[in-house]
Amino acid sequence: MTQEEPLPLDIIAIGEALVEIMRPEREQPLDLPAPFVGPFPSGAPAIFADAAARLGARTGFIGVVGDDDFGLCLRRRLTEDGLELACLRVSETHTTGCAFVAYFDDGSRRFLFHLRHAAAGTLSPEDVPSEYFRGSRFLHVMGSALALSDASREACYRAVRLAKAAGARVSLDPNLRPELLGLDKVRAVCAPVLEVADVVLPSGAEARMLTGADDDEAAARDLARPGRTVALKRGEKGSVVFQAGERFEAAAFPVVEVDPTGAGDCYDAAFLVGMLRGWDLSQVARFANAAGALAVTRLGPMEGAPRLDEALALAGIASQ
Repeated sequence: MTQEEPLPLDIIAIGEALVEIMRPEREQPLDLPAPFVGPFPSGAPAIFADAAARLGARTGFIGVVGDDDFGLCLRRRLTEDGLELACLRVSETHTTGCAFVAYFDDGSRRFLFHLRHAAAGTLSPEDVPSEYFRGSRFLHVMGSALALSDASREACYRAVRLAKAAGARVSLDPNLRPELLGLDKVRAVCAPVLEVADVVLPSGAEARMLTGADDDEAAARDLARPGRTVALKRGEKGSVVFQAGERFEAAAFPVVEVDPTGAGDCYDAAFLVGMLRGWDLSQVARFANAAGALAVTRLGPMEGAPRLDEALALAGIASQ
């Protein structure tokens, strides 16, 4: 490697970047006049990538935004947090994706997306250059990007092939969005990535949907084939990690929830960062729980993504 060549990336994420515009108070549905706040940078793969960069990983992002103010909002945030954005394309023909979000007292959320026909939906295999993966260590793929469009799905498949060829590991967050594609089709499109995934990071519902098992832990065990690590995300109940027949449980950290969006994405980022640091799995899971907890304490999907020292402090891990 010459002095001019950039350092290889620790983590590459691929998929949708969008902005969220949300109701500031609960019980304000989207079909009635009421205030909104935003735009906030969002998109599950983009949240993940931003969190990984904040936690100290050299992180790249492959995606598409529009040549507009919402795209500028995203590019500014990702740049400020230190991401490598050579493969973030700016479309001159499509506007940046967005989502309007309402929150309710029972913990549910209502989304109205402009995404599939926005810039994010135009992600294609041509946006995924082979040289980008040289020396990389992890590729992170999400079910939402697989479900977004045919072109986005093929881009993800190409990224997986290139990552594996470069010697990188692949992680999958099923992040199943049946409303975007339908449950059966989402299972089908996840299958090629799941087949080669080294790390799988599902919620209980996602694990059950992927395997057909009727119990969260049974589903996670089904996913934890030899050579694969599975982290079952359980929200306020913490997480459970399965690897090589072993089971590691990590308790959650109690926090005051302001905005739950992005918690799982920050968990994913911290989990991979912990693995890259060579920690034991119980420590990795505790660190990931801490990052996920901190993520919900601020309004906005990326706003709670913690810095490394914040996550270490909450997890009770000495600075390394």
